[in-house]
Amino acid sequence: MTDVMTDRVRTEIPARLDRLPWSRWHLMIVVGLGTVWILDGLEVTIVGNLAPQLAKPGSGLDITAQQVSGLGAAIYVAGSCTGALFFGWLTDRFGRKKLFMITLAVYLAGTALTSLSWTPWWFFLCRFITGLGIGGEYAAINSAVDELIPSRHRGRIDIIINGSYWLGAAGGALLTVPVLTLLPVGVGWRAAFGLGVVLGLLILVVRRHVPESPRWLIIHGRTKQAEDLVGGVEREVEKDTGESLAKPGKSMVIQQRTSVGFGEIASTLWRRYPRRAILGFSLFIGQAFLYNAITFGYADILTSFYDIDTHTGYFYAVIAFGNFLGPLLLAPLFDSVGRKPMISGCYIGSGVLLLGTAWLFDAGVLTAVTLTACWCVVLFFASAGASSAYLTVSEIFPMETRALAIAFFYAIGTAAGGISGPLIFSTLVGSGVPRDTALAFCIGALLMIAAGLVEAILGIKAERKGLEEIAEPLTARRD
Repeated sequence: MTDVMTDRVRTEIPARLDRLPWSRWHLMIVVGLGTVWILDGLEVTIVGNLAPQLAKPGSGLDITAQQVSGLGAAIYVAGSCTGALFFGWLTDRFGRKKLFMITLAVYLAGTALTSLSWTPWWFFLCRFITGLGIGGEYAAINSAVDELIPSRHRGRIDIIINGSYWLGAAGGALLTVPVLTLLPVGVGWRAAFGLGVVLGLLILVVRRHVPESPRWLIIHGRTKQAEDLVGGVEREVEKDTGESLAKPGKSMVIQQRTSVGFGEIASTLWRRYPRRAILGFSLFIGQAFLYNAITFGYADILTSFYDIDTHTGYFYAVIAFGNFLGPLLLAPLFDSVGRKPMISGCYIGSGVLLLGTAWLFDAGVLTAVTLTACWCVVLFFASAGASSAYLTVSEIFPMETRALAIAFFYAIGTAAGGISGPLIFSTLVGSGVPRDTALAFCIGALLMIAAGLVEAILGIKAERKGLEEIAEPLTARRD
């Protein structure tokens, strides 16, 4: 598809969307799009907690726990990175809705096929396919959410949606307990993956009612469709709230295009916004190493150092609950106190707390319970910070590059931290030496602190601002 110029139009659509009060329509967006993070949390946590079970005789797979939590995790993340780049590019070109339907279908196929695994190579292949779908979801959904949610609510909603991953993580952790204790070794883990498919199908039904982004429609020459969609939303919101909407107040001129070339997108990220690009990389690398390492490896720590095998899910559920509380309770501050102090504070604070945890673990004074409590405190802050990484790269680049920008920083940052994290973590934990595991904690802590310092220097004050004010669209024109 070539980059064909069409009409030049003046539009109020961004301002009309931003001035909407919160309504049931916005809640439908949150439910339809945000719930996939619960699936991602469920998926990753099931694998991490089932690693010891998959390694047992009779599981149907000739595989070790370290291969599941190390190599399997790395392959899943590699699939996520690939899917983010591929589907992110398609999302900016063909629209948010088409792609968030396709990527969920890819996820469902990968998860269903994983439950049928009979050999390690098939298991790893299916993990890659599942990762493809999840990676594409990150790009398609974050861009759609930020373009549909009013600016004064965007920060907290985005943070909470990304934090909802940990509701799925808690559910996945608790689900593994009966799987490990009540069902046969070769049946339980397959049933766990099957449940993920059922939940995904339910989300697919709800998502059918989520509309395309009007911002995307107006830029790509679909003026009537965009106007009709926003007009319908305004009528629905007025009926829901019982109040007349204020005039939008702002308009902008758009040179509509059927598509925007990849070369122009890449040039925008690197030449126009190099400082923002450095910021995006820093935030993603820090959180990706920390989270992928601990997500896939915590059950291995409990097994290796505390002889806890079948009930790791309870400990992980507690950690997941702390992770969700962070975004839930801290999210409003990202819109009131501001992005820079909150993001840098969450990153640096969690890093400092994790260094303290590493010291206590190395000293041998922690039990499984107290180690879990320490991680809860660390991840309370780290989770809000990690969620803000997705919010940041979604906000600070132009509309036409949004999905690919999310995908690009997710892929590169996650490849650097998310693939290396599980491999390094599983190797250090596998040594059985407490100091080696403490070293893994320190690496994650220092990366988080470094990212927080970059945010303090290069962060963007994006709170309560329209997306077009933060980064002018490439198609915007002066009168």
